[in-house]
Amino acid sequence: MAMGLARPGKRARGSRRTPMAEINVTPLVDVMLVLLIIFMVTAPMLTAGVPVDLPDSRANALPQEQEQVTVSIVGDGTIYLDESVLASGELPDRLANIGPGPDGNPPQVTLRADRSLDYGRVMAVMGELNRAGFNQIQLVTHGSVSAP
Repeated sequence: MAMGLARPGKRARGSRRTPMAEINVTPLVDVMLVLLIIFMVTAPMLTAGVPVDLPDSRANALPQEQEQVTVSIVGDGTIYLDESVLASGELPDRLANIGPGPDGNPPQVTLRADRSLDYGRVMAVMGELNRAGFNQIQLVTHGSVSAP
């Protein structure tokens, strides 16, 4: 018998196989689900860029449907507009530069203030917001607490 000859219907040992035309999508789906979970967990954390020790409240969360401007006041009294630090007295000028949104209304203003701040300091910032034409201001708290 000849050992070097291939049998009919069988390939010889040195021949190349044809590429597999099927794609296994299971690993792709697994990776996409893990990424989806990671984004779902981290997305709410991205909205609060300035660390502020917020007071507690039992109020319900408000829906966020339109463009939003965040004003934050940290414990030492420093004011942030979104994530940029404002110098003393710069808030009125920066608020004047904020134009109306695409619907013609001013953007929603969210005020985040540290719980250790003086009430007068927070009211002064709210007064500047009101004077600049932002009459609807959302105050952010830490979430719900149990009833006393």
